[in-house]
Amino acid sequence: MKIEQFISIVDSGSISIPGILFEHYADLGLSETEIMILLKIKSQLEKGSYFPTPDELANNMSIASESCMNSIRLLIKRGFLDIEEFDQSGILHERYSLYPLWNKLYKYFLQKDQPAKEKEETEKSLYTVFEQEFGRPLSPFECESLTIWLDQDYHDPVIIKTALREAVISGKLNFRYIDRILFEWKKNGVQTIEQARIHSRKFRQYQTKSSSSEGNESTDEYKRKVPFYNWLEN
Repeated sequence: MKIEQFISIVDSGSISIPGILFEHYADLGLSETEIMILLKIKSQLEKGSYFPTPDELANNMSIASESCMNSIRLLIKRGFLDIEEFDQSGILHERYSLYPLWNKLYKYFLQKDQPAKEKEETEKSLYTVFEQEFGRPLSPFECESLTIWLDQDYHDPVIIKTALREAVISGKLNFRYIDRILFEWKKNGVQTIEQARIHSRKFRQYQTKSSSSEGNESTDEYKRKVPFYNWLEN
């Protein structure tokens, strides 16, 4: 939703702005006094009073007119309120504008929803990578495994993709093998791609050395292949 659409909905009264502000004004950095002043300005604007005086706004509040004026100046300075001119019958008048407040509220909700959207896009990307490597749609059990790795084991999607590549290289493309890789990496504090590569390289070097020792005792027909660490046997 664009800012223009959001403000249009606000102006039409389709959503309860006072309720939203009461719930989130502290997140925007507003004090109780400031939010009350803004809501009173909104009420006055709806009644056709476009430029209420500090006396009118402070009426029925626990602050003096001078304090109200100081708060209004601060709200304007901090970008929550504005004063604009408008033409009425050829005469210029001033009025308060709550556009800056709606703009800040809009950006707040936009930023608040962003992590959830990014998480959703990341998960979709992860599922796509797995389906491409497996060459088929994932089964319900496999989808559940991916969800557990993300939401319960808190594996970084990048690390999960790295474990998938490790399984592909090792020729053991199955979820049990990948799960074991992730378990070993987490147990050894692996959190980055570079750490995962180093950890895998150490095991491969160890396996290569062991295979070389065994190969010295074998026949000439024995052709040594560079082995990969068998995560399932540890």
